[in-house]
Amino acid sequence: MKTNFERLEIYQLAEKLSDRVWEIVYKWNYLAIDTVGKQLIRATDSIGANIAEGSGRGSDKDFLRFLKISRGSLYESKHWLRRAYKRKLLARSEVEELRAILSELTPKHNAYIRAVGKRDRQQ
Repeated sequence: MKTNFERLEIYQLAEKLSDRVWEIVYKWNYLAIDTVGKQLIRATDSIGANIAEGSGRGSDKDFLRFLKISRGSLYESKHWLRRAYKRKLLARSEVEELRAILSELTPKHNAYIRAVGKRDRQQ
């Protein structure tokens, strides 16, 4: 049985991004993994982890705080992906695939933050 956060589309997209980043980084050389790779994996993993943690806190106020932390991790992930691209660690096809996930996740994540914030203000 799935928990509430597992049903969220933003969580599912965060998982998809995180899993794909892992598959890509796993193939890099030691220096790339030890510098950019570890940071990128931590940032992408943190997106979904904070959605999950916040959903279990029991209040919209707490959930909203964790959703904003998750959004920070999403933006951090974009930074590390830019570094990976500039350092020629990503193939064009990988960039396009990851960009597609980010292009879907980012506005949905922001919309969900607004929705939870509105719900919190109404309570």
